[in-house]
Amino acid sequence: MSQETLIKVKDVNKVFNLGKTVVHALKDINLEIFRGEYLSIMGPSGSGKSTLFNMIGALDTPSSGMVEVSGVNLTKLTPRQLAHFRGNHIGYVFQSYNLLPAYDAISNVILPLLFSGVEPDKAHKRAVEVLEMVGLGHRLDHRPDEMSGGQQQRVAIARALANEPAIILADEPTANLDLNTGEEIINLIADLSRRLGVTVVTATHDHKMLATSDRILWIKDGAVDRLERREDLNIKIGVVN
Repeated sequence: MSQETLIKVKDVNKVFNLGKTVVHALKDINLEIFRGEYLSIMGPSGSGKSTLFNMIGALDTPSSGMVEVSGVNLTKLTPRQLAHFRGNHIGYVFQSYNLLPAYDAISNVILPLLFSGVEPDKAHKRAVEVLEMVGLGHRLDHRPDEMSGGQQQRVAIARALANEPAIILADEPTANLDLNTGEEIINLIADLSRRLGVTVVTATHDHKMLATSDRILWIKDGAVDRLERREDLNIKIGVVN
């Protein structure tokens, strides 16, 4: 695994003001994520892992500190610049798939490409390519309601890969899937990360994901609890000792 730093989080704090209550969601987070690695962010609900995930994904900005991706300081960008950066550098996979229900698989992948300025013929070719990559070359014309949850998540992964991003952010990608299907999706994401050299960052409760991660970041009460390498953990499927 390359040790080139792709994502740098430095002294990041996030504070929410909820009426008279001040919530410190993140506290002095420092982290470097390497190009091509698979990092899982683990922690209980309310720990701050989703907030950190959103910072890395340019979906939110810190109250203080810096988030840098591919040498770009995200905290210095305008909302429009952030949107452009997300569209060209980051692919997203969500728990609820976020597919357009009225459109078939290939259209769900093509549309984001068209919105980012890709020519229709090239968008169609790329959509077919990534859907075949995730094993859905035979389901191009099927709508989400004609597919299983696992197949819908494969479409979402294909969509995330369509613009050839440097980073895939996967937010609880197995939460709505059964055990076997969840394992298939985990292994698919890990395989694509290795083959394509894409950096994968997941926010998850699913301990099965630890077996495919290069490193695991544990978040507790808004702060880094520990950062561990997979080989330093005693992992079996579904079990961490």
